Amino acid sequence: MLLQEPDIGEMILHHTSDAHEIELPFGEWLHWGPIHLPQWAPVHVGGMEIDLSPTKHVVFMVAAAFLVWLTMYLTGRALTKQRVSGRGPHGIPGMIEAMVLYVRKDVALDNIGHGGHVFVPYILTLFWFILYMNLFGLLPWGATATGNLAVTGGLALTAFLTIEVSGMVALGPAGYMKTIVFAPPGTQGVTKVLLTAIMIPVELIGKVVKPFALMLRLFANMTAGHFVVLSLLGLIFLFGNVAVVKWVVAGGSVFFVLFMMFLELFVAFLQAYIFALLTSVFIGLMQHEH
Repeated sequence: MLLQEPDIGEMILHHTSDAHEIELPFGEWLHWGPIHLPQWAPVHVGGMEIDLSPTKHVVFMVAAAFLVWLTMYLTGRALTKQRVSGRGPHGIPGMIEAMVLYVRKDVALDNIGHGGHVFVPYILTLFWFILYMNLFGLLPWGATATGNLAVTGGLALTAFLTIEVSGMVALGPAGYMKTIVFAPPGTQGVTKVLLTAIMIPVELIGKVVKPFALMLRLFANMTAGHFVVLSLLGLIFLFGNVAVVKWVVAGGSVFFVLFMMFLELFVAFLQAYIFALLTSVFIGLMQHEH
């Protein structure tokens, strides 16, 4: 009996897209059906229907948020016990403390500058939350919530509101308006008016482009890796029944997939770091605009 070759395109889209069900490990072989998430009636807002039913990505986002809390809670307890016993930080708690201190000092405080301690909890939460969501996508039957534009858009929106609202508080209404109504130094008269009129939309676009770039960068990097891995695996099924060629291609595909998985592990940390770093830089630029 010949097995039907899988549809590679459908497999890739099925793995990377959101769904109202969660697949269980080895469900096909053990005849376990997927967990169907509850479907709620849509909410009507202004003539539009908004579906607030939980999805696969929502479940993994909640799991990531829980792991952030659990990591910090258990690390705090372990470090307290180590210090009470007179020992220095070591093991996994020591490693996590080192990561937290690095993000606090080198990412948040160094880039935000004076008053940056207020934003440290937010930047740390961003880093760990994004990191766990990225890592979930590397697990079998897992899902990468950061491969969803709605998720990365929500994260970018929190960054945008933090940047702009904190800037307005730090600079005051008049100082904040100067970040929008920009008159190039050394200009006067009609030239100053014309250049100011040109720079206003440029500055407004610049405020929107920063979080938009954060959203697209995280989404594109986390989605692209999964496309590459699944495409490499799909090469195994493209060589028919030529046994020798198929085994050679299979060995090469597995090798490159393993390489890509290690690269994806690095990218998971890197993208969490970049999102936290750029958010800190943008907050610092707005806080000290004057």
